[in-house]
Amino acid sequence: MAGVTLIAFEGHAPQVHSTAFVAPGSRLIGRVEIGAEASIWYNCVLRGDVNQIRIGARTNVQDGTVIHCDSPQPGREQGWPTLIGADVLIGHMAMVHGCILHDRAFVGLGAIVMNDCEIEGDAMLAAGAMLTPGRKILSGQLWAGRPAKYVRDLRPEEIADMRAGIAHYVGNARRHAAALEG
Repeated sequence: MAGVTLIAFEGHAPQVHSTAFVAPGSRLIGRVEIGAEASIWYNCVLRGDVNQIRIGARTNVQDGTVIHCDSPQPGREQGWPTLIGADVLIGHMAMVHGCILHDRAFVGLGAIVMNDCEIEGDAMLAAGAMLTPGRKILSGQLWAGRPAKYVRDLRPEEIADMRAGIAHYVGNARRHAAALEG
């Protein structure tokens, strides 16, 4: 992983599956776990210094995204880890903080997901949207705006497009890994 910064913090080192792609310029700090065939694209920062960040298999975190978590606090002893399931798509320059993204969730370009939020599978937060603390997007819903609000249910073809994007990025990551090796 040439050009990738992996930093152990307070006894916790990032764990990256051997089949994952982490692009040059990315920074992984502390309690960060990257699953099989996941892709972390150029210049992403995943900072697991105060809690854990977990990225599931085949999840795609696009260029310039920042992922963080939040510390334990009175009344919230577990704090706000960032738990991202499998087959999740996260667009360029997103900010994902102390939340749960279930398998097959979608976060659009430049979107913000704040503490204590949840996005269920086959649900979409639109590009540029801001999901404020404690909000939950249910399966099959599209939310947009700042602050984000429910817009409509996703059409079956939109859900199919999201699922196709997963396979696209797994393949694209393989091509970039090969190009960097050659």
